[in-house]
Amino acid sequence: MRKDAEDDFGAELSWAFAKAKVSDDVSIRVGRIGLPIFMISDYRNVGYANTFLRPPAEMYSQVTFNSVDGADVTWQRSFGDTTYTAQLAVGSTETKIYGGPTLDARRLTALNLVAEHGPLTLRFGRADTRITLNNQQSINTLLTSLRTAGAGYRMPALGQLADDIAVDHKKASFTSVGAALDWNNIVVQSEYAKRKTDSYLNDTSSWYVMGGYRIGKFLPYYSHAKLKIDGSVDNTVPASCPAGYPAACGPTLRALSGAVATLRYSGLSQGAQTTDTIGVRWDFYRSVALKAQIDRVHPDAGSGLLINPQAGFRGPVTVGAVALDFVF
Repeated sequence: MRKDAEDDFGAELSWAFAKAKVSDDVSIRVGRIGLPIFMISDYRNVGYANTFLRPPAEMYSQVTFNSVDGADVTWQRSFGDTTYTAQLAVGSTETKIYGGPTLDARRLTALNLVAEHGPLTLRFGRADTRITLNNQQSINTLLTSLRTAGAGYRMPALGQLADDIAVDHKKASFTSVGAALDWNNIVVQSEYAKRKTDSYLNDTSSWYVMGGYRIGKFLPYYSHAKLKIDGSVDNTVPASCPAGYPAACGPTLRALSGAVATLRYSGLSQGAQTTDTIGVRWDFYRSVALKAQIDRVHPDAGSGLLINPQAGFRGPVTVGAVALDFVF
């Protein structure tokens, strides 16, 4: 059960599948399974399994889907001291976005490759899909206005811009690599990822690196995370109307230009930000860990990943939290 930036808590069915082991190396699952797109996809919502109190939002906010309805096949085999795992998942999924819209992913494929050698884990992942954004009234209004103005003022570029912005069965991909080391008292973990879409959703690059050192039952750690915007929809709204156009043309184009510009910082487009984190984990009892973490968040564009910023917001902000994580 999670709050997910909504006013009320809600239950979520993340896993529900049937599994068959077809050989010593190969297994198949059918149903709802975790979407294998991050190094910690299988347990990122299991606090006790993570060093972090909160994994870096710069990385893990870039894909809002947690599970996929479909099937996967997993091959795993050891050669000497190294274990190799290859997983291929196919299916579809959807998620609710803050404010009411839903984002659907169809024809989804996800490849997950992992090599484990003693304390070292290396991973590569790739997901491809077609996404559709539903029930986003402000975007629908903008698209209608662009197409109406394009037809009314004989400017086909406005109609093309509407097609470029629309999130309707658009291609999207997410590629990531990661590494983790848990050797003696040293703990290191890092991931790098790129998100690309053929819509108004920004193309992004994200990464983080975390390092910690165990001192008895205490594990202090530090992490640095960054989210960067690689590209967004170009504003192709003409700056002015040719001579002879109706007087309303100019104000209409200026209004459309401003509306398109706001997409860079709206909702799913997400603004860039950087976060420095210090924390400590205390495993004071069997299967129970007490964690404290402080994040210093620096929005680099607009409000970064912060939700519902007030007028005049600048940042940076400091966020602190304490949690008791356990398994049973």
